[in-house]
Amino acid sequence: MAELEFEDLAFEEKEGKVRIYFMNLFYTDMDKGLIEKISPYRIERKKIVFSKANEAKARRRFNQLLSVSFQSLKNKIVNKRSFYIHKYSGIPLMGTNYFGIIDRGTNLIEIKPITSCNLGCIFCSVDEGPKSRRKVDFVVEKDYIVQELKKLIEFKNIDGIDAHINSQGEPLLYADIASLVRDIAKIKSVSMISIDTNGVFLSKKLVDELAEAGLTRINLSLHSLDQNLANTLYGSPYPLNHVLEIARYIPKKMDLILTPVWLPGYNDEELVKLAKFANEIGAGKTGPAIGIQNFLPYKFGRNPIKPVDLDVFFEKMRNLEKKHNLKLLFGPEDFKIKECKEYPKPFKKGQIVRAKIALPGRLPGEMLAVAQDRLISVPDCDKEEGFVTLRIKRTKHNVFLGELLSS
Repeated sequence: MAELEFEDLAFEEKEGKVRIYFMNLFYTDMDKGLIEKISPYRIERKKIVFSKANEAKARRRFNQLLSVSFQSLKNKIVNKRSFYIHKYSGIPLMGTNYFGIIDRGTNLIEIKPITSCNLGCIFCSVDEGPKSRRKVDFVVEKDYIVQELKKLIEFKNIDGIDAHINSQGEPLLYADIASLVRDIAKIKSVSMISIDTNGVFLSKKLVDELAEAGLTRINLSLHSLDQNLANTLYGSPYPLNHVLEIARYIPKKMDLILTPVWLPGYNDEELVKLAKFANEIGAGKTGPAIGIQNFLPYKFGRNPIKPVDLDVFFEKMRNLEKKHNLKLLFGPEDFKIKECKEYPKPFKKGQIVRAKIALPGRLPGEMLAVAQDRLISVPDCDKEEGFVTLRIKRTKHNVFLGELLSS
């Protein structure tokens, strides 16, 4: 008899197939007949028991089935094709804004473990959520993130690293989030770990768990204290009272900053209320209590309004500061962000490179290619496999865009 138990997998019998749930958010279906070829079996949620096979044989053959089945992985929120990026996948974690690690030449390093979101904010810069037009989703193995993050931090060779966990979506959908925080906290040079969240999945228990793991600040994307307006801005019913309750609890365990986006014509009257609320509950222990963001339009995002110029935004903030005796404008120094050396780029703008197609991108017609341990986004790409010749059009912050020349 062989008992195979998995930490990130759960099993369910479903219409002649076995549905396999991965990291809570993802699933794939496996034909029962293929499993029965290994041995008669039974399922116990996170365990599959083979009654007539030894463990080595059962594990080897079942892992082979898993490898094939994961090629059809889907996101259960939107039923969208999904890809698991792990240390043996051959997919680098630098080169794209979609997932992985981004170094912008400061002590703040962005960590993107997952795509997907439970909400559909009307101003989302990346068009994320249940009604997203994005083609695919990605989730990254926790150990792979930590491995590559260590390499980058060793290169920077400075103290005071701020590991900032964000994503094209909601980071708390990542099942290994507490474990990821815990492993990052063990890295000697890391002094701050922060995370962006819309707050829906927060609970006192999760806040406690994240605090114990080493999280130092939650950046809460709260845009209104009015329930009806919140529902409008988030694009779906928003549990405002629950989020406000947790917001009051967070400063007892770690720092908190509210990070509303100002959308002129929508939440103009909410900004001061949010700032006062942040101060009242004890946010901003180690930095600002609130960080108001100006709405910016993005080509592939949702743009419900025309943006205002930055000078208009700053004037608005200064007037509110003066009128209400609040501080609303902050600079990098307030967040303890400082410049430091940036990870070397293997390509220069205009360079011609040969790259291997690896994955579909998130936009229609886009593919992701690999060359010299970097990912390169290739728009308008009619090839789904093999090698292509590209002209590098963008290199900023090790995020690369390539123009297809030939295949």
